Amino acid sequence: MNPDEIRLVQETFGAVAPASDAVAILFYTRLFELDPSLRVMFPDDLAEQRGKLMHMLAVAVNGLSRLDSIVPAVQALGVRHAGYGVTEAHYDTVGAALLATLAEGLGDAFTPPVKDAWTSAYTLLADTMKSAARQTAPA
Repeated sequence: MNPDEIRLVQETFGAVAPASDAVAILFYTRLFELDPSLRVMFPDDLAEQRGKLMHMLAVAVNGLSRLDSIVPAVQALGVRHAGYGVTEAHYDTVGAALLATLAEGLGDAFTPPVKDAWTSAYTLLADTMKSAARQTAPA
């Protein structure tokens, strides 16, 4: 990611972060609309999960300018998600839900450059998670 993309992601995350629980509710609503079969992977009460999502997003977004500091945590997250039954195809659904959430949350501020920056950030993080999961998968 280039510095402009990182800045766009960090600025726009800063715009939605104050409404983190509402953003997380919207995200999970979109996720389960896109793939209802994913609902069984989560607890009935999503309150704690919403907090975890927004915390991890904050860590990832804030670490984009120093990727080496977050790669181990992102890799560990990928391994844990594989253990929960997350497949590589699920990452596409999560990405679509994230972009839809940001589009709704940011409104007119979700410009094409912002969408491209978030797509780059998500792709980088998801690819790191998927690679770590593949490396630890049983042969």
